[in-house]
Amino acid sequence: MSFFGVSGMYYSGESLGEHRIVLAEDSNLFASMVSKRLKELFDIDVIVCRDYEDLQFAVENASFPASLAISNINLPGAENGEALNYLIEMSVPTIVFTGSFQESTREAILAKDIVDYVIKDSVFAVDMLAESVCRFLTNQKHHVLIVDDSPTARALLTTQLKRYNFRTSSAESGAAALEILKNHPDIALVITDYNMPDIDGFELTRRIRAAHGPHQLRIIGVSSSTNRLLSARFLKAGGNDFVVRPFVNEEFYCRVNQNLDTLTKIRTLSGAMKIPA
Repeated sequence: MSFFGVSGMYYSGESLGEHRIVLAEDSNLFASMVSKRLKELFDIDVIVCRDYEDLQFAVENASFPASLAISNINLPGAENGEALNYLIEMSVPTIVFTGSFQESTREAILAKDIVDYVIKDSVFAVDMLAESVCRFLTNQKHHVLIVDDSPTARALLTTQLKRYNFRTSSAESGAAALEILKNHPDIALVITDYNMPDIDGFELTRRIRAAHGPHQLRIIGVSSSTNRLLSARFLKAGGNDFVVRPFVNEEFYCRVNQNLDTLTKIRTLSGAMKIPA
């Protein structure tokens, strides 16, 4: 089974049919399009809920929990966003699929700790939704290491990445990060702060690159500094990307995805060419 996403994601693997997805959508057209697309791409059977009562029944009377929910903002019986609140309260990871979207809407739904949102504004909307679903269901295979001396910053990044279903580890220093990398060779991405007391982000990046090539892991540098040259220094030290705090959620997730997509392609190519690790 293989899938090429709109943003460049490539998935080649087993059927995702073991996952249970609840779709809260009152439009017959979109419910049919989404259900059909997820079935043909990933062999996923979708449970369609036309109103709030259907949604509650599907969530509370299931033989096993839903892996993911896809929900419109408003449903019959839940015209003021109650469906999203309900799904969050029931700890069901949720992607919002909506046709009505403004800046205030974005802020409101992101405040609910949703996984992602997709807007019904183009012919690619259903395929973009399929990609978001595929990413969430397969992100668990990616292990991300967060390096920051600030407990608050580590906690925020950990929470955000776990919301996207990534496995995470965290380190409070460069030295601790190097030790974790030795013990966890499956780490695919390192996100490191620049300003740390023992080993700064540049030196950490150099040391990581001395032991791990670009076909083994990716490195994203982060900083709240306004110094525009920091990004150049990170890239010259062997980093792959740089993001300035405070993050825009969508941009941060996109950068993480792009780096992991690139790594997947490099690993696939390396395997085909039998390049040694």
